[in-house]
Order: sequence, then structure tokens, then C-alpha cells
Amino acid sequence: MITLQRVRVRWSAAGRGAPQENIRRALDRPVVLPAALPVGDVVIHEVLVDEAVGYMRHDEVRVGSAELARDCGLELTLSDAAMLVERLPGRAAFPRRRGPARLFTLAPRQVGRYRANFRFTGCACSPRWFYEDWVVHGSNGQVEPEQFIHGAPDRDIDDRVHLYSGTTRLGG
Repeated sequence: MITLQRVRVRWSAAGRGAPQENIRRALDRPVVLPAALPVGDVVIHEVLVDEAVGYMRHDEVRVGSAELARDCGLELTLSDAAMLVERLPGRAAFPRRRGPARLFTLAPRQVGRYRANFRFTGCACSPRWFYEDWVVHGSNGQVEPEQFIHGAPDRDIDDRVHLYSGTTRLGG
């Protein structure tokens, strides 16, 4: 069983100042997996914490095949010996990626972590800036509910960038 957890924190251009950053500083952390995860090839725990709803957390659990990871902007390539995790190009205005980005390969029972932040513009019919900070954990095998919080990842990719002027990385 492959378990993925993506925690996204989303905010508007108006919410990017220092007081708002202090509010969301600890929101981009992994959370405890639901106690009764469904059984399947791939289980995804999607967590969204959005400024538009007062940073209230919304959780969703989905189960399916490796194709399900595409909904999270990820591509999984599975073999008997390993799981390759790549980030797919998306609609981010910054940073812009032209093709898939290889994140890591996980052997059975290994855990990987990917951190990134993005600036999005919405669609052409309704352009508006918004930002997201992601922390994604993936396991090639079953994990304990608190593994993503307390366990050290076997692979760790920090792909966060400066999204607007400043000397420190957002979420830093």
C-alpha cells in the first residue's frame, strides 16, 4: 500500500504580509493520518488549510490506483523494487516547470518528503494571484498514523523558493 499526504496552505495576495505569515507559520506541517485509512493500492490524505475560510482545515481521503496521485500533481511509477515519485508540471506562475521533476525513489518501507511553494494566477477568465505552500509525504508501504509527523524521511527534497522580494525563504 502506498500512502500519500499532501498538506497545502493557501492564501491570497492580500494575505501575504507579516501578520498573516505569523498566523500560517505552523500550518504547513504534516498531520496525523486518519485512524481508519481505507485499504487500496494508493491512499491519499489531502489536507487544505485556506485563508478564504479562516484557515480551517479540510481533510479528504481518497483510494485508488497510482493514477490518483496525478490529482495531487504527482506521478508514481511502481515496480517490485521501488516507487519513483515525480512532480508534474502544473499551473503555477512561479516557479514555472516545463516538464516533470524527479523527486525521489523509495524502496519498500521508505518515506519521502517534498516541500515546495507556489504562486498561481487562476484561469484567464478570472485572473487572481494566490499562493500555496505544500508539504507532501509519501510512503512505499504501510505507515503508522504519526509516521509523517515524528519519523525522519529517508528522502527529503526542499524545493521552496522566494515567491516575492525578501531575504528569507517563505515558510523558512
